[in-house]
Amino acid sequence: MDLELRGKVALVTGASVGIGLAIAEGLAAEGCDLVMAARGEERLTSEAARLAGRYGIRARPVACDVGDAAGVAALVEAAEAAFGGVDILINNAGSGSNETILEASDDKWQAYWELHVMAAVRLARGLVPSMIRRGGGVVLHNASICAVQPLWYEPIYNVTKAALMMFSKTLANEVATQNIRVNCVNPGLVLTPDWIKTAKQLTADTGGDWEGHLQSVADEHAANKRFATPEEVANFFVFLCSSKASYSLGSTYFVDGGMLRTA
Repeated sequence: MDLELRGKVALVTGASVGIGLAIAEGLAAEGCDLVMAARGEERLTSEAARLAGRYGIRARPVACDVGDAAGVAALVEAAEAAFGGVDILINNAGSGSNETILEASDDKWQAYWELHVMAAVRLARGLVPSMIRRGGGVVLHNASICAVQPLWYEPIYNVTKAALMMFSKTLANEVATQNIRVNCVNPGLVLTPDWIKTAKQLTADTGGDWEGHLQSVADEHAANKRFATPEEVANFFVFLCSSKASYSLGSTYFVDGGMLRTA
């Protein structure tokens, strides 16, 4: 199936690892040029070079922190300088949390708000005008199943991802007449390096069976009893970027292995 993405320019945040890297690779395989953003410059530059060499596309790495207004401004400027703007924006950068509401500081709340919500707001302000100039575009937000089905140990993550989901719907309503489609994806359990790192930490004093720990998490939460690969989630993002999803806008899609407990 030709997804008609060849020659498009896509910007992906959190693009050096996990879901973000898998999305960047999926888009590169379809012929998209890339602006790849992440904080770690060395790994980001290496992955951008790898994708450019493998798929014959242009990949511009931009080391920045999108949880900071200055970082977003630098990213928008780099996209404009390299490609004259973008056709696709994937707001993927994010991080889990671990706290209680009664003990978490204002600073921690603010940091997650900046990363999960204001980064998306600022990137929309900075890049949607270039989509309008180019005749349309796609904006996708990577939120989480926790936006509607919270996990007890990360209230800040739950709240800010819920806000991101509502921002996605609101932006979709605002720009739909400009031929810009905005959607949100709520993944469930995805086997990223962060999950593996946490599992190894949690099992270090009890024999180190981190794989068994992850299987117990999947058994408890996912109807299909397994984690998704980053590529499985990325495939859905790539489809939503394509002309084959032309009537999909303003929606939230769950890619969660049956983890959501409601219809």
